[in-house]
Amino acid sequence: MSKILVIDDERSIRRALREILEFEDYEVHEAENGKDGLEKIKNNDFDLIFCDIKMPQMDGLEVLEGAILAKNEAPIIMISGHGNIETAVESIKKGAFDFIEKPLDLNRILVTIRNAKEKTQLVEEKNVLKTVVRKFKGSSIIGETSGIIKIKEMIEKVGPSDARVLITGGNGTGKELVARSLHDNSNRKKMQFIEVNCAAIPSELIESELFGHEKGAFTSAVKDKKGKFELASGGTLFLDEIGDMSPSAQAKVLRALQENCIQRVGGERDIKVDCRIVAATNKDLRKEIEEGRFREDLYHRLAVIPLHVPSLNERRDDIPSLAEHFLTLVCAEQGIPKKTINSDALIELKKINWTGNIRELRNVVERLVILCDAEISGDEVKLYANK
Repeated sequence: MSKILVIDDERSIRRALREILEFEDYEVHEAENGKDGLEKIKNNDFDLIFCDIKMPQMDGLEVLEGAILAKNEAPIIMISGHGNIETAVESIKKGAFDFIEKPLDLNRILVTIRNAKEKTQLVEEKNVLKTVVRKFKGSSIIGETSGIIKIKEMIEKVGPSDARVLITGGNGTGKELVARSLHDNSNRKKMQFIEVNCAAIPSELIESELFGHEKGAFTSAVKDKKGKFELASGGTLFLDEIGDMSPSAQAKVLRALQENCIQRVGGERDIKVDCRIVAATNKDLRKEIEEGRFREDLYHRLAVIPLHVPSLNERRDDIPSLAEHFLTLVCAEQGIPKKTINSDALIELKKINWTGNIRELRNVVERLVILCDAEISGDEVKLYANK
C-alpha cells in the first residue's frame, strides 16, 4: 500500500483528498501546516506528497526546498487556489513533480498519481539496472561441460515459473549469477532483483533488513523503512547465504512464504508481498537441520527446485573459455589492449586446485593481465598464479 502525505492548512481540502485517496486504497497522512509537514517528510518515507503553496508559518515552496535538502525522494505535487503560470513554473523549477489548481479535479489527481508512480518505478529500475551493468558487465553463464549444460537447461525450464529455487555450491562458484539468470528468464524480469547477503548482516539487524521497521521500533529507527520483501514485491528476492540466517529470522521468513505477507519490526499491520524467492548457500542444509541450526520446514519451502552449481575443479574443461572471458573483461576494465593467453598457459591453469572457484580464477587472470606482457605464457602462470 502506497503512503501519501497531504500538507494543507485547509481541513476541508485535507478531508477531500483523504476520502479520494483512501477510496483508492492509499494510506493517507496529514499535516496542517508547512512546518509540521516538513518534519513528517524528514522522519518518514512517503511514496507521494501533496503540498499546498499558500500556508502560514512556512509556505509550500519552502517545504519543497526543505524536502529536497532532506534528500526526499518522493514526488511532490503542489496544489494552490491562487495558481498562475509563474507559480507553476517556479514550483517545477524547484523540483516539484506537478502543479494542480484548486478546486481539485478527481480525474486530474488520479492521473497525476499514476504518472508519479510510473516515474518513481522507472527511476528505481534505472538505478537497479545501472548497478547490474556495473556489476555484471560482460557476465553470463559460461561453459559447456555437462554440469553447466544441466544448469542452463534447468534455468530455461524453471525460469518462467514462480517456483522457489535453492541453489547450492561452494564459495565463488557463481550462485548469484545463476539466481540472476533465473530472474532474467522469468515473467518478473522487468521488476526488481533484490539481493540480501544473510551472512554479511548482523543477526540483530537481519529482520529489519528483510521486513523493514516502523519508526521507534528500536533506538536508531528514526523513520519508517521498507524491507527487502516489500522492495522486491513483483520481482525476485535473492537470499544469499541463507544457511547463516538467525533462527528468529527463519521463523519470520517461513511465515512470509506461507502467507505472502509480512509485518515490519515494531509494526502490527500485515503487508501483502508478492516476490519470488531464490535462496543460495554453501552449507549442507541437511546437516544444519540435523544439528538444529536450520528449520526443516523452511528448507522444504525453499527447495522446491534444488540446483547445485559444480565447483571449478569439477569443470576444468571450462577453464579456457572462462579465462578468455575474464581476459577480455579485465583488459577492458584496465583500459589496455587485449592480451592473449597461449595453450601452455591454459594447460597450467587447468592443473591448479581452484579452492576459490570462479572468483579465484578471475583474480588470477587479473593478476596475469597486470604482471605479464602481451602474451601470457605457461611459465608466467606457474610464476604468478599460485601466489
